[in-house]
Amino acid sequence: MTRTAMTSSDEEYDRAKEVKQFDDSKMGVKGLVDSGLTTIPRIFIHPPETLSDLKSTSQTRPDSISIPTIDLSGCYDSDLRSTIADQISRAARESGFFQITNHGIPSETIDRTIAAIKAFHEQPTEIKSQFYSREMGSGVSYISNIDLYQSKAASWRDTLQVRMGLNLPAPEICRKEVVDWDREVKRLGEKLMGLLSEGLGLSTERLSEMTFLEGRLMAGHYYPYCPQPDLTVGLASHTDPGVLTVLIQDRTGGLQVKSGGAWVDVKPVPGAVVINVGDLFQIISNDEYKSVEHRVLANSSGEPRVSIAVFFNPSKREELYGPLPELVSPEKPALFRRFTLSEFMRKFFSKELDGKSLINYYMV
Repeated sequence: MTRTAMTSSDEEYDRAKEVKQFDDSKMGVKGLVDSGLTTIPRIFIHPPETLSDLKSTSQTRPDSISIPTIDLSGCYDSDLRSTIADQISRAARESGFFQITNHGIPSETIDRTIAAIKAFHEQPTEIKSQFYSREMGSGVSYISNIDLYQSKAASWRDTLQVRMGLNLPAPEICRKEVVDWDREVKRLGEKLMGLLSEGLGLSTERLSEMTFLEGRLMAGHYYPYCPQPDLTVGLASHTDPGVLTVLIQDRTGGLQVKSGGAWVDVKPVPGAVVINVGDLFQIISNDEYKSVEHRVLANSSGEPRVSIAVFFNPSKREELYGPLPELVSPEKPALFRRFTLSEFMRKFFSKELDGKSLINYYMV
């Protein structure tokens, strides 16, 4: 794919053709950067309403607002546990996002995992391209923009996806680190699910019994330098569809959360882990916990940004999900209808990333 083909004039512009041309190249955004381009291809340029939102919020965002940071040390101490559960529950209800410290995962493990995902993305295209696929049947895929064919504009990032917990080989360059990270994140997920369950007045094991720890998908995002960051985004505004997301990020920054109508920076805290509520959790909690819109700005830094999200989902895809019976009452009837996880995920992957449209679709 030549640079000329990717920057045709308005009269010649055929978006569908150029999207397919970019996808077929399997080079990803990193390949475009490596080719030396100084302007971004037309398929990455976002509409004026998105770009004006980026400019206005970056200038007016209240710097005093931040997502909560919660210290998990003592969560197994009977005297401290209820206080920590209350803090996490309040964060899940009010902001949908929080950072945790003293979570039990060594900072060195986090740094190694980020470095391994970075190393995968910085391999030559001919090596990475063998994993390039829009199908997750193999359990491992390298891709640029999961909604490339559904979105109005592409975003400036590439992603390595790995279905965790299976005996399927991740790419050799990051295999050990991915396996180690899965072990750590599953243990952390069990801890968080227990605290979040208690925060709803349920038994500690209630969410784990629903197989919420068993369906895990890792997305290792790579955001290379963008030569025109004011014309695109790293990741469009959206909510996560699943139960819970556990995210680690490097020190570059760029993640923003919508809070009180303003976009707020989630500033990297060394060694911290970012947690956010997904749409499915908001539905199951009958609107007690909230999924919140978030996005990533295009990377204007000379250094690439790396973040790694693990999405927790039930493993039982054909069972019906909806508000838990314990959280439904005459005073607060069920606010969402029931559905299978397969249906829910098909709906998510058939549309572009666009705010909270998925959860709104399932409201009663």
